[in-house]
Amino acid sequence: MHATTKFAGNESSVAVTLAVDLAKDVFELAFADAAGRIVERRRLKRGPFAQCLVNRAPLSIVMEACGSAHAWARRFMRLGHTVKLLPAQHVRPYVRRNKTDRADAAGLLEAARCGDIRPVPVKTTGQQGTQGLHRIREHHKAERTAAINLVRGLLREFGTAIPAGADKIRPAVLAALEDGDNDLPMPLRHALAGLLQRIASCEEAMAAIEKQLADIARDDTRCQRLMAANGVGLITATAMSAGIGDFARFPSGRHFASALGLTPREYSSGGSRKLGRISKRGDVYLRTLLIHGARSALITACMARKRGQTLDRTQQWALALAERKGHNKAVVALANKTARRLWAAEHHGVGFDPDHLSQREQRAG
Repeated sequence: MHATTKFAGNESSVAVTLAVDLAKDVFELAFADAAGRIVERRRLKRGPFAQCLVNRAPLSIVMEACGSAHAWARRFMRLGHTVKLLPAQHVRPYVRRNKTDRADAAGLLEAARCGDIRPVPVKTTGQQGTQGLHRIREHHKAERTAAINLVRGLLREFGTAIPAGADKIRPAVLAALEDGDNDLPMPLRHALAGLLQRIASCEEAMAAIEKQLADIARDDTRCQRLMAANGVGLITATAMSAGIGDFARFPSGRHFASALGLTPREYSSGGSRKLGRISKRGDVYLRTLLIHGARSALITACMARKRGQTLDRTQQWALALAERKGHNKAVVALANKTARRLWAAEHHGVGFDPDHLSQREQRAG
């Protein structure tokens, strides 16, 4: 498929911007001049699309930050073009009338002219590779969890209840398989043994990926700095380093926390201002890791207080907030504070300090 449309009256216009509506096999291209008027359209299959910009004058290429966008962006940048990736949710309001490939390409051109839309940085192959490792690990973890739940449910039907905890699955299942007095049919015993092997193989695969992530973190100074924060371990640090990239693209720590969806949604009109729950926008995986890490840090602070150990300022603040607002709200607030302080540490090039006082806290104290 190779369709080209040129518009009458615009033959003298020179295309300086190209909007590409990405797809698996068919790509819609809209060339625009300096005034933003579309002067040419093309609809290409994958092969012709990969060659259409070779030996062409440099263009400003606009695409949505979606599947395969970073790979195409790196390819076009090697050809001398400039590439801007826009968040898909911010491009959608610019698509007029019915949703078609042509309308999507035209909407990209309009969205590219809006200075308030922050582009998504083009990821390197290393960053995408690290994110791929995280996705494979999550796949193995989901498969392991599904197998564990299946084993629990099957044995419960035969009167065997397994206590909570993934580490209790294997001993309990082996004991049930070796018990000749229970009602487990022999075919089911063989199937349960196979599920145990599947759980073990998933755990081995996860451990192998974690070893690869540890090797990546060992050579990444940013990961090492991130891991110095309470509630940030190997998984969170490598995911954040690969997913966020350069922290300097965020003007402040609040912008960084907002990009992760950890700031409250605002419902304001006139003189009335109302803050609701967190927005839950941005990267779901990073937000989940930060909240789980904050939950672990808060539990650690609770245990340290019971043992009479010395608490840092962040732990004291989190425990006081938990007493006033509840455990779960304190966990999310601690994740928000951790994200802001991580940005500040990267911005100023210093280590993470749990006893750090912001200027606002210094004035209040």
